[in-house]
Amino acid sequence: MSMQTYLSIDNVVKKFDQFTALNDISLNIKQGEFVCFLGPSGCGKTTLLRAIAGLELPTSGTIIQDNKDITFLPPEQRDFGIVFQSYALFPNLTVAENISFALREQGHSKQEVSKQLEKWLGIIDLPDSGSKYPSQLSGGQQQRVALARALVLSPGLLLLDEPLSALDAKVRTHLRSEIRRIQTELGITTIMVTHDQEEALSMADRIVVMNHGVIEQVGTPQAIYKQPASEFVARFVGSMNFIPPHHALLTDKDLPFGGKVVALRPEDILLESSKLASADNNAVVSACEFLGPIVRISCKIDDGLNLTVDMASDAFLREAIEVGSRVSLSFCKTKLQTFEAEAA
Repeated sequence: MSMQTYLSIDNVVKKFDQFTALNDISLNIKQGEFVCFLGPSGCGKTTLLRAIAGLELPTSGTIIQDNKDITFLPPEQRDFGIVFQSYALFPNLTVAENISFALREQGHSKQEVSKQLEKWLGIIDLPDSGSKYPSQLSGGQQQRVALARALVLSPGLLLLDEPLSALDAKVRTHLRSEIRRIQTELGITTIMVTHDQEEALSMADRIVVMNHGVIEQVGTPQAIYKQPASEFVARFVGSMNFIPPHHALLTDKDLPFGGKVVALRPEDILLESSKLASADNNAVVSACEFLGPIVRISCKIDDGLNLTVDMASDAFLREAIEVGSRVSLSFCKTKLQTFEAEAA
């Protein structure tokens, strides 16, 4: 991937009366990169996307796209394609007419329109659906048409605003791999807004985690998951156990946590049943959730602390663990993560 910066967001602030939706946001996005804005509702991710698109103008700061200052340009003067959650297709136009609408509006020849239409119907794997209307397509198919319509003019930037959230789980999983495939083939710089951590982890080159109008962390999916920069990121991305800093599990003198928050991923805890445990059986299984390849086990330590453990399904069955079983929990101290305690 090219290391050249394609989009620069510098000190962007967006206020709505007394409410600050974006608070001094700075971010560089590289040419051809797939970036996800991830965070809970109201964190500012959609406002930031809309500022890039020109649908919301910043209160202050600058946005530079491909060395051009676009901060206050109207949307029609910006070089982007956008796909919304709601598809936003013209219901009275066929698939072919929806995709080719912008080409015809720009005066392209019938030959060029036909060529581009055939190309894009192939890319979105709907080669025989040009004559259908949106109402005759499934949600996933409609979203693929919306994607083709956004890309048919070869924009420099693709913006995706929660494009998969209205779809069922199986279609969503398939379509996110399709979007990533198309994006990779085209090499188009892409920004996707999502509140779904699984989408962000599986699709993005980098994730921008946002909260209350600020960026909490920017990093690869692996870095966001393995090395969260704050308690908020640790709580928001993946499952995480939090252990009081003075808990008996942390008595090792080499673990000087002080007032820090101590965290441990469920997969980093070793659970042994009573028949194999070499240490004291210090917990009781209170619930088991089968998740296919893993079982998520809720355990209650004798002093009342609850911990979640992820265990391979085969091992779970082999150990014959069930609700009420006494078990031993242990972990490697290098797996522990610490964060400054955040204000409530």
